[in-house]
Amino acid sequence: MNLKNFLLTITAICTISGVFAQANILNAKSPEEIGVLTDAQKIASNDKPLEYGYVADRDILFSRMTWEKIVLDERVNFPLYYPIDTNNISRDRRSLYDVLMTNIKNGRIKNVYDDSYFNGKRTLKDIQSTLSRVDTTEVGIEQINMGESLSAEYIDRRDISAAEIREYHIKGLWYFDKRQSELKYRLLGIAPVAPDVNFIDDENPDLVELFWVFYPDAREVLHEAKAFNSKNSASRFSFDHILNSRRFQGYIYKEENIQNDRTITEYVEDNALMQLLESERIKDKIRDFESDMWAY
Repeated sequence: MNLKNFLLTITAICTISGVFAQANILNAKSPEEIGVLTDAQKIASNDKPLEYGYVADRDILFSRMTWEKIVLDERVNFPLYYPIDTNNISRDRRSLYDVLMTNIKNGRIKNVYDDSYFNGKRTLKDIQSTLSRVDTTEVGIEQINMGESLSAEYIDRRDISAAEIREYHIKGLWYFDKRQSELKYRLLGIAPVAPDVNFIDDENPDLVELFWVFYPDAREVLHEAKAFNSKNSASRFSFDHILNSRRFQGYIYKEENIQNDRTITEYVEDNALMQLLESERIKDKIRDFESDMWAY
């Protein structure tokens, strides 16, 4: 009976994924109807992000907060990066950065912060300085010095776009649930990382975190947005599914510690290999806790 229910659940999930991936594409009489669900389809799909279960503090036997780096140059992380050009792509194909920015602008994502500890809340106006740079060309400065009004053509504006995003930083909690005797992970925050907009044209500009989003607040938005599935375009994954199921390659660059949560690069300097090995050591330490629970 349990096997039957499991198979029915898997079938339902695949059916729902197919409906959303190719919504009305074979029945559309005009391009505007592609991707628009009918009322019957919306009722049948009931497509919402899987809710997190309640976890009482007393049920957490062990926990460790970690910060990870998702480098977008790696092929497995491409679904989070592409598409970077939205002019020649369908409206339902957007990168993770475009999804975040669109919903910050329209107000659906409200919990935006300036650091991973969620101390200072920020608005779109507050983060504009990290997202764009407005400068005046030399000709424009000469125009101002001559007492003339500055022409728009002499204003140099540079905005951070999806193409400039190099990494994502995520913050999450690994914890051992003693009720279910299982090591689990809960994603808490995500931040796009790009070159400093003021030095973006330099050869090796410093990378900065543009802003931090409190992840549980963005789950519904990220569930509605679908990433491209290169193996089967009829079954696309949502960004929420990719991140929660950890379908990406990430490296731990910091864990909570007594030295003010210092990063790995602060105590393992100028040695990329040793930094990577330290990241793996932290990962193994957390993972081994679960196996050690069953060692007598």
